[in-house]
Amino acid sequence: MGSTIDISWGQLALFMSVLFIPLLINRRFELRLGRDISIAVIRMTVQLILVGLYLEFLFELNSPLLNMLWLSVMILIGASAIIGGVKLPKRVLYLPVFTGLIIAITPLMLILLAVLLKPQPIFSAQYTIPLAGMLLGNSLSGNIVALQRLFTAFEEKRMEYEGVLALGGKPNQAAYPFVQSALKQSLAPILASMTTTGLVTLPGMMTGQILGGTDPMVAIKYQLVILVAIFVMLSVSVTISLVLSVRSSIEPTGFIKIHIGKS
Repeated sequence: MGSTIDISWGQLALFMSVLFIPLLINRRFELRLGRDISIAVIRMTVQLILVGLYLEFLFELNSPLLNMLWLSVMILIGASAIIGGVKLPKRVLYLPVFTGLIIAITPLMLILLAVLLKPQPIFSAQYTIPLAGMLLGNSLSGNIVALQRLFTAFEEKRMEYEGVLALGGKPNQAAYPFVQSALKQSLAPILASMTTTGLVTLPGMMTGQILGGTDPMVAIKYQLVILVAIFVMLSVSVTISLVLSVRSSIEPTGFIKIHIGKS
């Protein structure tokens, strides 16, 4: 296997000219997304370049303390992005979501780094930052779907919820079917993806490693580890976020303090 083929900045700029295709589609169908597309591409480019420069610095310094600090920042931003994605009040739900993420990712990262991969140092930037990024990145959409489903159900099925309360049920009992449904819906996409991996899709990490010159079987082993870790991370973080969100957003009387769209 060869080494990774570098891409010059000129080649990259030339390739990005293909963006005129979605811009033409936007104009032809009057989608009015031109500004959104431009902002998204510019932000993506600037953010990735800045992150690339910072990661080069992190990799060169390779300080476990700085790596853990960066990981903490990633979790804080991730929790904020989840709540912002469903437009829920941060003051009520930030702690439940943050707790779900940190409880889910901490043991997984320790297992991956201290038991399975054993890099030196243990919290090496080369492994800590990419692994944490994949786990958190793949958990964001699942948590957003779960919270949105939960609080939408509270609004759409209020009579069912209040009916359980009227029959003497506790708020947690009345909310249980909504939590169950939200959890199922958040896990459905990753389960569908896992069942078609290798047949319909080749995951990004595996493809990247193969393009980088890694032996395909080694890349497959890494991909299996990551997919299992992502599934566990998503399951644990969503479950904890939902349970704690119900506790923090429902008063002992059963009154729901927050609603979708009110941040």
